[in-house]
Amino acid sequence: MATLDGLPPLREVIQRHGLDAKKALGQNFLLDLNLTQKIARSAGPLEDATVIEVGPGPGGLTRAILSLGARKLIAIERDSRCLPALAEIAEHYPGRLEVIEGDALKVDFDALAADGPIKIIANLPYNVGTQLLLNWLLPRSWPPFWDSLTLMFQKEVGLRIVARENDDHYGRLGVLAGWRTEARMVFDVPPQAFTPPPKVTSSVVHLTPRQAPLPCDVKKLETVTQAAFGQRRKMLRQSLKALGGEALLSKAGIDPVRRAETLSVEEFVTLANAL
Repeated sequence: MATLDGLPPLREVIQRHGLDAKKALGQNFLLDLNLTQKIARSAGPLEDATVIEVGPGPGGLTRAILSLGARKLIAIERDSRCLPALAEIAEHYPGRLEVIEGDALKVDFDALAADGPIKIIANLPYNVGTQLLLNWLLPRSWPPFWDSLTLMFQKEVGLRIVARENDDHYGRLGVLAGWRTEARMVFDVPPQAFTPPPKVTSSVVHLTPRQAPLPCDVKKLETVTQAAFGQRRKMLRQSLKALGGEALLSKAGIDPVRRAETLSVEEFVTLANAL
């Protein structure tokens, strides 16, 4: 039985190629093609866009992206077992799907974007999702190679990405994402949408780069946020003691008895610039 895109149902593809999801690779496959279409549409118009997908697995989201008109899709897959299934999609969409076998943490994304801006759309493997996001958020040069990120994480991680001051989920990730991007939660995805179902709800997050984020040295901002949130229940004069404590806070014009979760992104930038 063919689906709307003329390719076999994903369950059939998975059975035919013996693609049981591997926990060691952080895999959870999305089989609902309506849901993968919804994720792909969250990235905005895809006609004539170049898209990068990380961890396509058997290709559910891959198929959605291509069916919505992406000019070119570059899929990065570490699991060689998935390559035959992706090859079938490439044959169905001639000249539009390029599959790179390898570890996304070691890929030169700037080189892939040589032909112009990129949209990244991915159901990120749980075990590398946060590190990939940080790699995309923190290059020294800005604006980045990408136009937008539409990514699925565990909901807990998604809440940390979009959190702002005085939110229980606010931390280092929220500061770094808030500094360089506009980030918003798009929708939640229940565990039963996946095979196998994870123990947690997932969320799709959409990020667009700020064209002119507040001037700040990336490494200094990382250092300040790591120290401040490393002891988040302590006053800043204590958590930042190794970086200058009260002298640093005085230079930045920040009350030393405040705690990390009360500082805005702008105040963290001021702190980093005072370091």
